[in-house]
Amino acid sequence: MLTANINDLQLREGWVDGVPQQHAFFTFAFLGAKENEHTSVVYAELRPGEELGSHTDSHEEILLIFQGRVEVTVGDETGIVEAPCLALVPTLAPHNLRNVGDEQVKFAGFFPSRYIVSVFDNAWQPDGSNIVDTAQIEQMLAAATE
Repeated sequence: MLTANINDLQLREGWVDGVPQQHAFFTFAFLGAKENEHTSVVYAELRPGEELGSHTDSHEEILLIFQGRVEVTVGDETGIVEAPCLALVPTLAPHNLRNVGDEQVKFAGFFPSRYIVSVFDNAWQPDGSNIVDTAQIEQMLAAATE
């Protein structure tokens, strides 16, 4: 059985130059694992006032907010949700999560595909790209371990 303790995940820091509130810590748990054939999961944390920024995903996403209070925007709808809460984001629907509470937000997004492509309105650092392609990330991870 493949497991990942959330408290032990190696999180990557991402930010958008000139947009200080667009900042997050995240990882794609199980990316590159041969046992993971048909799904993917992103785990992320947002400090108070931080947000992901508007983006679309190539597959529908189920969000599990398990700590904190967030403003979730999906398409033209915006609402405040508090943990524990689930939210559904349809394929290619523009969406954003913004921490509107006083504590760190912790959430996971689950996708029905091993690979996803997310397109953000703004380019994330340190890569300088607005596209997150997990197939490319997996290839880079594999090359780094060779």
